[in-house]
Amino acid sequence: MAVLVDDPLWPKHGTVWAHLVSDTSLDELHAFAARAGIPRRGFQGDHYDVPVERIDELVALGAQPVPPRELVRRLLASGLRIRPRDR
Repeated sequence: MAVLVDDPLWPKHGTVWAHLVSDTSLDELHAFAARAGIPRRGFQGDHYDVPVERIDELVALGAQPVPPRELVRRLLASGLRIRPRDR
């Protein structure tokens, strides 16, 4: 039961982006994002996109840093994963 953030690997808009997910519930994810001041427009169906500049802050707030494969594995196991074509 955790909020997870993976390594920032996705370049766009002059920075590099990571994913923020919950392995428990979308309610937990949205509550965490709200506490962190992440706008809801960053939500992508099963994750928030977050810029590299915010990762240390998110970890300080309690997000667990994990490699991308671990994030996807835990998101799949939670049943919260949405395939890109289903969005």
